[in-house]
Amino acid sequence: MSNLEITAEELRVDIQNKTPLLILDIRTPENYMSGHIEGSANAKCTNMQQKQAVMSRLPRNQKIILIDEDGNESSQNANMLTRFGFDAHYLKDGIKSWTSKLVKSSQETVIPNEKLWNLLKNNEDVFLLDVREPMEFAEFKIPGAVNIPLSELFTSDYKEKIPNDKKIITICSHGNRSMVATFALAQKGLESTSLDGGMSRWNQVLNANIVVKEDDLIIIQVEKVGKGCLSYIVGSEGEAIVIDPTYPPSKYQEFAEKEGLKITKVIDTHQHADHVSAAKELSRITNAQLYFSAREDYNIENIKARDGNLIPIGKKQVRVMHTPGHTAGSMTYVIDEIYAFCGDILFVESIGRPDLRDQAEEFANELHETLHNKLLNLPPKTKIFPTHHGEGVKPTANGIFYTTPEMAKKLSLLDLTKEEFVKRVVNMTTPRPMNYAMIIKVNKGVIPITYEQVPDLEMGPNRCSVQSS
Repeated sequence: MSNLEITAEELRVDIQNKTPLLILDIRTPENYMSGHIEGSANAKCTNMQQKQAVMSRLPRNQKIILIDEDGNESSQNANMLTRFGFDAHYLKDGIKSWTSKLVKSSQETVIPNEKLWNLLKNNEDVFLLDVREPMEFAEFKIPGAVNIPLSELFTSDYKEKIPNDKKIITICSHGNRSMVATFALAQKGLESTSLDGGMSRWNQVLNANIVVKEDDLIIIQVEKVGKGCLSYIVGSEGEAIVIDPTYPPSKYQEFAEKEGLKITKVIDTHQHADHVSAAKELSRITNAQLYFSAREDYNIENIKARDGNLIPIGKKQVRVMHTPGHTAGSMTYVIDEIYAFCGDILFVESIGRPDLRDQAEEFANELHETLHNKLLNLPPKTKIFPTHHGEGVKPTANGIFYTTPEMAKKLSLLDLTKEEFVKRVVNMTTPRPMNYAMIIKVNKGVIPITYEQVPDLEMGPNRCSVQSS
């Protein structure tokens, strides 16, 4: 018998003697859930890249037992692990050789991003365990998550920090460390589920809320939950215009169709720097007209939106207003003078930053003019809808993010003289968005991109505002 083989009886004795083991069941999640050896964890990797990433996180000082249906795949993987220096073995003849009790699982081994969002939205009693390093966790996280780095799960007694009466969701950047975390928890008798794709996929969850629903107008605010991006579907008489769409674009079709709307126009308020615009792709899949600011350069065919233009949508006319300051070509779109979509010029909690095109002083001057002479000159109770909200910013009771000229005037930066405003804003040193230079090129149409690349490019919080205090 190969020294990598372990019989069912030998494994049973090791378990009874509480020999430190990492028992990895590499069968399909469905088969694992229908019956597995107690203390084992599901370790089904979907591709070689994931297998290598998971392998790099496994502890080298523990005996690893691999289990499959019949011993064939597990023997190959055990051989591979030993070549990389692991003390790896496999169960001879697989799970079918195990005659002792098998444990059934009601908790899936991985959870998709939208399913997790639904759990949180419905206030389900879950425990979010983020196993990234503290610096990664501090950068951005799911609200309510608790941070215990993966390395500590294998080396310290952490059980008092983790409840045993809640559904445990493990979280990392891409879903590899969180999968390994489920192995460590299984050793301690704790069942857990790994967030599929980690924070990169969490950043792709879109949630829709109806802001306005009148006879001839509907406004839907779409939030990119993990990143705080906001976009809008504005409908009238069965037609819809989408403002600042993000990935995945197919969700906008879903949201629009639910309200009986057909998307006929797509608009970006400006050339975004912190997220990949889905405007071009949404325009393509819906055969809608695509509008970009006439004052910004794009290598993408589009209709030029100019200051003073009126864009029809059903019974409504959308007025285009040039509002520079965050970018030179930023446009605000106004409906009935009571609803305005301002991009990154004004937020609930702050104002847009002017430094992402390396012309901070010039843009700060324009930003002051835009804020005081355009947006704040709208009727006091005009609802102004931004394209982002910051971390910790709370929506209204019905889950909507917006401000008004009346509310915005309370921001401390807007009390300053123009000279003081420019000096203060230019000297602020807010970190720039991750990958912003690349994202600008993608959104300009200079660099092509696939949907699979979007989550990693967008990793991290949005950073398009400056502090307001």
